[in-house]
Amino acid sequence: MAFDEIINREMVLAAKSKDKIRLSAIRMIKTGIHNREIDLKRKMTESEFLQMLSSMVKQRKDSIDQFQKGGREDLVEKEGAELKVIQEFMPAQMSEEDIDLEIQRTIQEVGAASIKDMGKVMKVLMPKLTGKADGKTIGDKVKEKLTS
Repeated sequence: MAFDEIINREMVLAAKSKDKIRLSAIRMIKTGIHNREIDLKRKMTESEFLQMLSSMVKQRKDSIDQFQKGGREDLVEKEGAELKVIQEFMPAQMSEEDIDLEIQRTIQEVGAASIKDMGKVMKVLMPKLTGKADGKTIGDKVKEKLTS
């Protein structure tokens, strides 16, 4: 089943069960898909969908961090609930070992020798790991491997 069909089905289920937070989060995803497809002037691909979800997850995590600093526990809870719903539609996260292994393979594949080659490595690596691992973590690990 395509990701947009899954989103539509889950939205109907959330509406029927009167789960307001889940319904709100799914509507937000659906709106993101709609807006992105308008920008692209075509249907989104699976990888573009995962990139969109990854950026939504990053936004929620940043918001949670800011709300915690501001002492807004009510908003922390809301963002946390939305984050959980968004993460349901993402693939399982890779383990640290799998990430390290994929980074090592990519470094060898592009022939990276120093930190100057980080851009080349990330360009090849990110499409493989988008949605499966945190981009910041990946960047930090690549930098660590290329400087050692």
